Amino acid sequence: MTTRKYKLLALDMDGTLLNDNHEITLETIKWINKAMDEGIHVCLSTGRAAHSAMPYAEQLGLDTPMVTVNGSEVWKAPHELHRRTLVDPDLIRQMYELAIEKDVWFWAYTVKGLHNRDNWLEEGTDLTSIEWLKFGYNTENDELRYQILMALQDMGGLEISNSSPHNLEINPLGINKAAGIQEVCQLLNIDMSEVVAVGDSLNDLAVIQAVGLGVAMGNAQEPVKESADLVVGSNNDDGIVEVIRDYILV
Repeated sequence: MTTRKYKLLALDMDGTLLNDNHEITLETIKWINKAMDEGIHVCLSTGRAAHSAMPYAEQLGLDTPMVTVNGSEVWKAPHELHRRTLVDPDLIRQMYELAIEKDVWFWAYTVKGLHNRDNWLEEGTDLTSIEWLKFGYNTENDELRYQILMALQDMGGLEISNSSPHNLEINPLGINKAAGIQEVCQLLNIDMSEVVAVGDSLNDLAVIQAVGLGVAMGNAQEPVKESADLVVGSNNDDGIVEVIRDYILV
């Protein structure tokens, strides 16, 4: 087998691996399989929770590590947890109160599932009895989103990113996809310089800057494109195929 410059392909899911119908195209599947046949590790690196990423990992036949919830969880293999980092329940309380004050859509991932504005906890539930992974806000009102961002920065101890221009995603400080992929590299005994990371949103920024080849999708947010080594086609135009064909299997 050829010794290749890159040994790990870290793929964001929404807006990257998945097209706008939340599907992986047959052409993308074909090229991911080609990469795996050539000994390239393919790793999902997503803001989604594991239960929501797992069906796609299974569809691709992945048995490699995974990074979920923006790095709050690192999996040694699908269904085999390596590390989990939780959000302080007191910070969850503050973020919840901020969401109510600003009257915006919000959600939170716990180890057991998803809560949002429509199915928040019952009155009087002890927040410390729950394992929290991530909190998020969504609003198309730019001014409101900016006010929330400023309030979050004042709280401290938070890693703030987004997975679309209209949302904010919050993890514990220092927890991001770059830290997650660094751990995956240790598990696979490879170097960050041997990684290609592909994404479209601010939650991909740290990893795109940290790896050997950072790739932005054609539909990526501008700061991501500006930070990437390379911009490829959009998630609806099989941009991942371009990455594998022209930069990994060469």
